[in-house]
Amino acid sequence: MADETPNPTEAPWASKRDPSGRHLLRRAIPWLGVLLLATLIGWGLWPKPVIVETGVVARGPLTVHVSEEGKTRIRNRYIVAAPVAGNMRRVLLKPGDPVEAGVTVITTIEPVAAPLLDPRARTQAEAVVAMHEASRQRAAESLQAARAALKLAESDRDRMRSVTRDGTLSDSDRDRMEAEASIKAAEVRAMEFSLQVIDYELAQARAVLERPAAGGAGNLIEVKSPVGGRVLNVMQESETVAAPGMAIIEIGDPADLEIEAEILSRDAVAIHPGDPAEIEQWGGEVALKARVRRVEPAAFTKVSALGVEEQRVIVLCDLLDPPEAARALGDRFRVEVRVAVWREDDVLVAPAGALFREGNVWKTFIHQNGRARLTAIDAGRSDGRLTQVLSGLREGDKVLLHPPDTVGDGTRVVTRGG
Repeated sequence: MADETPNPTEAPWASKRDPSGRHLLRRAIPWLGVLLLATLIGWGLWPKPVIVETGVVARGPLTVHVSEEGKTRIRNRYIVAAPVAGNMRRVLLKPGDPVEAGVTVITTIEPVAAPLLDPRARTQAEAVVAMHEASRQRAAESLQAARAALKLAESDRDRMRSVTRDGTLSDSDRDRMEAEASIKAAEVRAMEFSLQVIDYELAQARAVLERPAAGGAGNLIEVKSPVGGRVLNVMQESETVAAPGMAIIEIGDPADLEIEAEILSRDAVAIHPGDPAEIEQWGGEVALKARVRRVEPAAFTKVSALGVEEQRVIVLCDLLDPPEAARALGDRFRVEVRVAVWREDDVLVAPAGALFREGNVWKTFIHQNGRARLTAIDAGRSDGRLTQVLSGLREGDKVLLHPPDTVGDGTRVVTRGG
């Protein structure tokens, strides 16, 4: 048994030392915890590589398009109007119904009765009739006198022809008698024509005094379709009193379509007739091939959805060999028009999402040895997905796509999945 007699030189309150050294371990544990905590904090605050996506600069074809919303429209439209005033019967045709040129009856019009004449107008009309009747009598008397003169001239000519002995009449007398007979015959024919003209004028003057009945099958006027196609719109369907020139129905051929696009004027200057175009979002999976036919020379002002006034130009395109599915397109259907205004088969291109502007300078981040290197470049044309690189990059360079704000020059980066 160990001697537990206290040492007289030590104070009674002094702790006894552990001869095994376990008190050193107990004193080191808190410091080890603090060191571990500091290590964890330092590791957490240490900058980690930014995860990014990259694209490759390569050479290839590049086509620049001008894209704009457009609509289909029938090339030739015909509006059938009322030819006369009258009571128009109901139109039975509906939009989409087929019509045949010169056969399909659109409607029938019963002309209105002639209006009544007031006393003054009737007196004037009767005076006109009397004037034409007097003119006819005068022309008839003149015709009778001309016929009598012709008969006398023909008698003289015939007597002259019966004289066969030479020297009885001179050659000039014979020619004069022949010419006089011909002149008198021509005067008779002229007087007969004048009498016919006066008869027509007299009939027209008498028609003013008449008031024929409006009813009757003979007075109905059939309005027929001038062209073949389908009914596009019925402007006046119900029975009504029509005025001359009143629009009744609109007709067109849905198979004869063209594409109309309202292009911004600054983009339209690069479009020319004959440029290739593509029609997308028309309802089919494959884009339709088209060609620009006309760029109208005059622009118009249009207010955008944001309230901005824009100058736009109408560009018309023709479809090239549309498939059978495209026959379902009708008038005023919405489509997307993409017109090719520039193309090169071999250019250096980079993803458009990798480029950004700082002031007036285009820049991008190149992925080199695990770090992002900010590089200024010279950019050319772009189609929205790829951009032409004129200088600053080389083929095969990897560039960061849509780099976040945390990426700067020299920032450690790592590709997604890398």
